[in-house]
Amino acid sequence: MGYQVAVVGATGNVGREILNILAERNFPIDEMTALASSRSRGLEVSFGERAALKVRALEDFHFKGIDIAFFAAGSKVSAQYAPKAAQAGAIVIDKTSHFRLDADVPLVVPEVNPEALENCGRKNIISSPNCVVVPLVVALKPLDQVARIKRVVASTYQSVSGAGRPHMDELYNQTRGTFVNDPVEAQLFPKPIAFNVIPHIDDFRSNGMTGEEEKIALETQKILGSSVAVFATCVRVPVFIGHSISVAVEFEEKITVAQARAALEKSPSVEVFDRHREGGYATPVECSGEDRVYVSRIRQDTTVPHGLGLWVVTDNLRKGAALNGVQIAERWVALISGKHAKSRHLQKSKKN
Repeated sequence: MGYQVAVVGATGNVGREILNILAERNFPIDEMTALASSRSRGLEVSFGERAALKVRALEDFHFKGIDIAFFAAGSKVSAQYAPKAAQAGAIVIDKTSHFRLDADVPLVVPEVNPEALENCGRKNIISSPNCVVVPLVVALKPLDQVARIKRVVASTYQSVSGAGRPHMDELYNQTRGTFVNDPVEAQLFPKPIAFNVIPHIDDFRSNGMTGEEEKIALETQKILGSSVAVFATCVRVPVFIGHSISVAVEFEEKITVAQARAALEKSPSVEVFDRHREGGYATPVECSGEDRVYVSRIRQDTTVPHGLGLWVVTDNLRKGAALNGVQIAERWVALISGKHAKSRHLQKSKKN
């Protein structure tokens, strides 16, 4: 059985990656629809090795007959069109921040809290977390199963692709301009990003935190449990693809480096690359195009009674965004298929 699938934001970084991954993983699709704003009407986007798809205008689309709709076109677009898609009968998998903290919308990382999918029927919408939160909770969950996590301090080093394609162009142009002595001016970022780091992602709040830092704290708590205290500092770095996180974790009880490494190595989505020598750690270069969350620099934090330090890296466009959405769809399909099979079995038992 195949599904009618739509991707909203099909011309953007994440939308294109969703199309690629759906094709790579042979997701059961009868018909694929690529959607974007009317400005992109008629453009073509690739769908694996299949024929290119012509982009249709979201404004004119009514989602009738669509089974699964991926949204990756920004919060304002999701706020306006995701409920319409859900009301038309589609299950919406939203990559934007708009629904993440909605109590009636599950925030899901399939390897961490798949049970949350049981609650998606309230609005027919499933939210996928921030592209930093996904690798963070994938790395933290196996540790939390060994010893309860008390507090997390995360410093992020986020690539420009997380901000969008125009921001990637700005890094490229500023880097090129530096070498040829052209003027380097910040247009999309608040300060030059080439050969620089900017401790500012999203708007500042009255408490001095940025929106991105608040998202990391609140989304991590929604997924792992509200008892986990989270403090984040988010930094944009001159890297095209790949988010990195320096994580300090405090636990309620003792956990050793050996226990942590063993737990992480058992996780199918984690690659432990932790050799205590020069080059024995993961960086965004190695992770680009990869599906796993890489964990390095596992070490004891002796400044607290029970603490560990980790270095976490992943491809933010794949695992941090597109792949997590596709994995949600795969888990949802399996859940629905299981329910249908159980229902048929019960009906057959009653007849007998």
